[in-house]
Amino acid sequence: MVTLAFAVGVLGAPAPAAPDPAAVGWSWPLSPKPAVLRVFDPPDKPWLSGHRGVDLGPAPDGGTVTAPSDGVVTFAGVVVDRPVVTIDHGQGLKSSFEPVSSELRPGDTVRKGQVMGSLEPGHCGSTTCLHWGVRRGEAYVNPLEFVEDLRPSILLPLDQSPG
Repeated sequence: MVTLAFAVGVLGAPAPAAPDPAAVGWSWPLSPKPAVLRVFDPPDKPWLSGHRGVDLGPAPDGGTVTAPSDGVVTFAGVVVDRPVVTIDHGQGLKSSFEPVSSELRPGDTVRKGQVMGSLEPGHCGSTTCLHWGVRRGEAYVNPLEFVEDLRPSILLPLDQSPG
């Protein structure tokens, strides 16, 4: 009889590229923890279409958006027709949020959990949602890596003796 155990990343499994959320210390930009309405779906090539972030919600109009981690605002303004806030978190990480109206200005320092602004309608049609993107350098990464443990679960035998 073989007994199986639930384990994560042991016995020579390759180390995941995702950071340990506890070590990073980021929080969700909406509270309570929102539903993920659309997942991260990066394109195969940088110029192709895809979804370079996640859509979170639903949230009521005027919902509060908070900084997921400490950082410095690098952009707060309108891109095409949506208000956007971008934060540089250091170590090559930048996050952006839309549609978020904000009084913040480039150069402002934000702390984890600090209110950045209010969620506006306009991104997910009739449902108000927040688009959250994260870049490491120039590459987009899954924002959920910073708030959830996305490492794969691995089943391992505990006892291989016949039973």
